[in-house]
This record gives sequence, structure tokens and C-alpha cells, in this order.
Amino acid sequence: MDEKLQKRIERLVNSSDVFLFMKGSPDFPQCGFSGTVVQVLQHLNVPFGSFDVLSDMDVRQGIKEYASWPTIPQLYVKGKFIGGCDIVREMFANNELKPMLDQALQG
Repeated sequence: MDEKLQKRIERLVNSSDVFLFMKGSPDFPQCGFSGTVVQVLQHLNVPFGSFDVLSDMDVRQGIKEYASWPTIPQLYVKGKFIGGCDIVREMFANNELKPMLDQALQG
């Protein structure tokens, strides 16, 4: 990945305490996995930024390399990659997600 794209992705990731690369928008997800993560975050009343990877193929491919994660969506908290839909869903089900997000948003 070139340095310009890496810096752009870093700026996006760090633009919000909770940031989601997804297909579509929070109001109109374009895939079920992205929609599931949005629903979880909205259920927890967590404010988050997002980026529609369908709008930019460079970012869409770049985040896969950036996170060493092949799928979308990708959730970041305080700049740290958390995971995709399955991990977010599992953390939510195990009551691990809300405390982690609360802590991140408080400090």
C-alpha cells in the first residue's frame, strides 16, 4: 500500500473514537454484515463515524491490507482494529462490547 493511501486510511480511522468501514451508509447499509454491525452500535447508543467502501475502491482494498483482515465491515475503536461482523456480534452477545466501548468513549 502506498504511503498516501495509508495516511488517508489512518485519518479516517482516527476521525472518530468508534469508526466503521462498511458497505453503504448507517442509514442504508448495502450488505447484511454491515447492517448488523450498525444495528449493534445503534442498539448500544454508540456514536460512530463511517465510510462507505463502495464509494472508493482504493480504500476498499487498502483497509484489507491495513488491518490484515480480508472482509468488510471493519470496526475500529480509538484507532485499534476490533474485528468484523462475527467478532462484533460475538462480543455483543458475551457482553464484552459495551464495556469496551464505554471505556473508550469516556477516556
